[in-house]
Amino acid sequence: MAGRILLLVLFMNAVFFIVNAVPETCPANLGGKCGEDGEWEGEFFPGVPKIKYEGPSSKNPLSYKWYNAEEVILGKKMKDWLRFSVAFWHTFRGTGADPFGAPTKYWPWEDGTNSIAMAKRRMRANFEFLSKLGVDRWCFHDRDIAPDGKTLKETNSNLDEVVALAKELQGDKIRPLWGTAQLFMHPRYMHGAATSSELGVYAYAAAQVKKAMEVTHYLGGENYVFWGGREGYQTLLNTDMERELDHMAKFLEAAAAYKKKIGFNGTLLIEPKPQEPTKHQYDWDAATTLNFLRKYGLLAEFKLNIYCHHDLETARINGMLGNIDANTGDPQVGWDTDQFLTDVGEATMVMISVIRNGGLAPGGFNFDAKLRRESTDVEDLFIAHISGMDTLARGLRNAAKLIEDGSLAELVSKRYSSFDTELGAQIEAGKADFEMLEKKAMEWGEPKVASAKQELAEMIFQSAL
Repeated sequence: MAGRILLLVLFMNAVFFIVNAVPETCPANLGGKCGEDGEWEGEFFPGVPKIKYEGPSSKNPLSYKWYNAEEVILGKKMKDWLRFSVAFWHTFRGTGADPFGAPTKYWPWEDGTNSIAMAKRRMRANFEFLSKLGVDRWCFHDRDIAPDGKTLKETNSNLDEVVALAKELQGDKIRPLWGTAQLFMHPRYMHGAATSSELGVYAYAAAQVKKAMEVTHYLGGENYVFWGGREGYQTLLNTDMERELDHMAKFLEAAAAYKKKIGFNGTLLIEPKPQEPTKHQYDWDAATTLNFLRKYGLLAEFKLNIYCHHDLETARINGMLGNIDANTGDPQVGWDTDQFLTDVGEATMVMISVIRNGGLAPGGFNFDAKLRRESTDVEDLFIAHISGMDTLARGLRNAAKLIEDGSLAELVSKRYSSFDTELGAQIEAGKADFEMLEKKAMEWGEPKVASAKQELAEMIFQSAL
């Protein structure tokens, strides 16, 4: 009898666990409201107004102090210089997890599932966020906005369903700055995607990019990004590097051809990254990536998506600066921390490059940045973006001030003034041979070397901050 009672208790406990393990489709205890169909009702951010420009003296954390979208700087509106975009993956899929700790963020609208219904709810939250922030661009990975299915066909169907809602919510004022395929998280991509040693993975990755490019085009996206997160090697002992690079080139060549086939006029962007997550990425930095594109005859088909703290000038002087990931790292931490940029000096340097480039359109700044693990309030999503936008806006103002003042440009020009001579012009035109230069060296004797005036340059720069 005791054994039967014990079995009954165990059975009831099991039933209770199974019933309670099924997540609700809409939580009722976190301030939100659900309709009869389980859909979220009302605002996702009810305590947050539309963010407005209030100027540098404002103490309101939910206001812009430096970003005044319609203000004209050096002949362009601020919003046209900066072209801000919200990144769906960090903003709406970021959990606060890191290599050492579990997730810390549980947004009110989340129900613990990765269902189509949940994906649609996140998309609605995304567009309310954009509206309140006053930003008219967003960017996404395919798997961030819609869940995987049991087959590729089902996965594509899931994506189509969520994208149809996004198209409706966008209207005619909002569009993606860019879209991309997530070719790094799923275990199938452990050896890479375009550089995988497995033919089946290469084909699957191609199918995924094809679909992601189609939906980006459908949504009116202005660019399409390739980040080769797994395109690299851990050791050369088991890697045919030449073959992998050849495969990656053929993959990108096919992507460029398909872009033209479907009439997508957006720019194709490659995102260099040195050591994340492999020991050596094939797209290590701007120079390495440019050499790769040049070798395989792809320079005309691609531009680069560069990190703020990366090599902007290398991309710019080669005419390949297409877009900027607006984030920064921490020099004391050994991995990419994807922090919102708050260093005004760094932002000013970034904006000097952007101004020299004549702007970024059709690219822009996407916030590939995430809240700190300890920041868990919904309000923090707004504060982080406001801070990042204000920092770059302040950088734009400072860069314009430096350019209009002219002192820094004059210092640089004076440093190279010895080349503003007849012989200097011959050298730069490729008309001075070694015999001519040897004759001049013999005639002039030991050259005088002027000061670089680094401290003066830094003083001029700091005065603009």
